[in-house]
Amino acid sequence: MKRTLLIARREYVAYAKTVGFWLSLLAFPMFAVLGGGIPLLIRSAEPVKTVALVEESPAATGLAAEVRTALEEEKARLAEKVQEAAQKGQGAAGRAAASIAGPKMRLVEAPASITVAPAGPAREAALRETLDKAAPKDRRLDAVVFLNRVEGKPQAQVWTARTTDNDVEGFVRDALRRGYRDQALTAAGVAPALVEEIEAFKPEVKAFSPDAASGGEVSMRDRIPSFIGLGAGFLLWSLVITGASILLNSVMEEKSNKILEVLLSSASASEILTGKVLGVALLTLTVLAVWAGIGSSVLVSASPETAATIGQVLLDGGLVFYFIAYMVGGYLMYAVLFAAIGAFCETPRDAQTLMGPIMMILVVPILVMQMALTSPDAPVVKVLSWIPFFTPFLMSARAPSDPPLIEIVLTLVGMFATAVLMVWIAGRAFRAGALSDVKLSWKTFGRAVTGR
Repeated sequence: MKRTLLIARREYVAYAKTVGFWLSLLAFPMFAVLGGGIPLLIRSAEPVKTVALVEESPAATGLAAEVRTALEEEKARLAEKVQEAAQKGQGAAGRAAASIAGPKMRLVEAPASITVAPAGPAREAALRETLDKAAPKDRRLDAVVFLNRVEGKPQAQVWTARTTDNDVEGFVRDALRRGYRDQALTAAGVAPALVEEIEAFKPEVKAFSPDAASGGEVSMRDRIPSFIGLGAGFLLWSLVITGASILLNSVMEEKSNKILEVLLSSASASEILTGKVLGVALLTLTVLAVWAGIGSSVLVSASPETAATIGQVLLDGGLVFYFIAYMVGGYLMYAVLFAAIGAFCETPRDAQTLMGPIMMILVVPILVMQMALTSPDAPVVKVLSWIPFFTPFLMSARAPSDPPLIEIVLTLVGMFATAVLMVWIAGRAFRAGALSDVKLSWKTFGRAVTGR
């Protein structure tokens, strides 16, 4: 046992003391924040576009006013949202949302060089001069919109300084559509305000279930367990991929450097295998603890009530212990498998060829777990839950739906029995692979297990 713990400590320290490990550890939450925040910052930092409206003919009279009215209404709507957020104590969030979702444009009078020029080359030359990036700022425009009516229906031509700018086009299209709709409704004797009220109406529909925590109405408290179960399955999947890959590379590197042969002279193959699996498991637990700590701190500071609800859900009925049991069994199965494979590999190319079939197996629970969120008792989900290599992922997703206790017990028994069998097989294969230079094949694997 002492030698096993020494190997585990060596395996843990070998990675934990490196700067790259901690950088990669913190990189995930950092990039998660940046991935969600950078697009918002880019959107909020976009400059306000200067846009000119031109009514091309008497038939277009009133279209510019419709666009201006739509812009003012949008600004008023956003200002109302900011005020509502301020009343709820979320003034900063409301202002940020308004700066991101608000219309980034300012309407100005069109230059005379454009309005007096006839349609054709003369007007196009004036437009290029006005939209040119090299033009003086006080005379440069970001877009010019020509409005007209054809057979009584509004249309527009939008000239922009950038070919990738679709904001002005989209806003003008929506404004003209709303204006045309209001005119058509008014002509038909229908008040536009009534139509808007009907479109905005959302009937209140409440869900009830005898399994709800309140005994009646279904609340977010009743839905959170399913999301936690799905998250636990995905978390286990990521830990298997991360930790088992580290284990495979570690064993492969030590074999190529003849370090495994030295270790086998001082400890048994089972002790080395157990120590390595334990060391990498502690490493992945460190990653999990740091991520959980960061996520919990953010959640508690942002929404203490939600954090308390999640804590209650995990402790209710011992749900957290189900997750732990399935994570331990699932991680053990795959970790020893990857360690045994690493003992037969000399180069990363050898490992890649063997990783392919395993990754195909690991893709199956990822696809089925999404079904388990909405239909945990579907036949395909239940059948796959009994297959030990899929059990830890699918049962983690199904556990919040309160499956029969017999299923939980028997799947746990089957999973841990398979894990013990995998440890025994992997131990024999690990020793045979570590002491030989043969490539992994069904023949060499069978000899390693049977000891022939």
